[in-house]
Amino acid sequence: MQTIAQAGNGNAAYIDSLEEARKVLRDEMTSVLFPIANDVKIQVEFNPRLVAKYRLIGYDTRLLQREDFGNDAVDAGDMGAGHEVTAIYEIATLDSAGRLIDPSRYGEPRSDLPTPRTSYARDDEMALVRVRYKLPGATESRLLERPILNADVVSGVTAAPEETRFAVAVALFGQLLRGDPYVHEGNYETVLSLAQEAKGADTFGYRPAFTQIVRLAESAAALPALADGQ
Repeated sequence: MQTIAQAGNGNAAYIDSLEEARKVLRDEMTSVLFPIANDVKIQVEFNPRLVAKYRLIGYDTRLLQREDFGNDAVDAGDMGAGHEVTAIYEIATLDSAGRLIDPSRYGEPRSDLPTPRTSYARDDEMALVRVRYKLPGATESRLLERPILNADVVSGVTAAPEETRFAVAVALFGQLLRGDPYVHEGNYETVLSLAQEAKGADTFGYRPAFTQIVRLAESAAALPALADGQ
């Protein structure tokens, strides 16, 4: 169903409770029925003078080739009224101990060489976000650009906005479930701590429901070990 929905620029949802049905069929319905932007593409370019490596978490089935970003003939997803998209990147700065790939002999930025004419020697920008979209019925896309300045960067996850912290908790939970090899220190307790501290004003109780799922997953993960020990 997910594959069919994606091919038709639609959405697939798994409904297993009355609360989830209310969320999908009432609260989020307008974002599906009334598209306001077609073929929406998002591209993030990181500054190699500050960021050594990066990886996008999730969106495995939504990735496009770099050259497809500016090609209006390439199909992409549609967005409706009230629709929100969250993308989370894990990055390693040049001096970070979290770099998992050894420095490249030829590809790393060098301060002793003149800056190429096609790039900007800027140390105040962490990245540049580009968004392309088409208005309903249009055939040519429009481009929006916004730099992410160093002044926008917070010192740690605890200093991030509430919505961002909860999104990080959900992303970490997904990585734990799929056995992501790049998760070294995070665990279910980390997910619970992040989620509970970022619960905020949750009118419909979705976030406590998420923490219950995390606790169930944590308990289920311990069951094989208990069975082996008996």
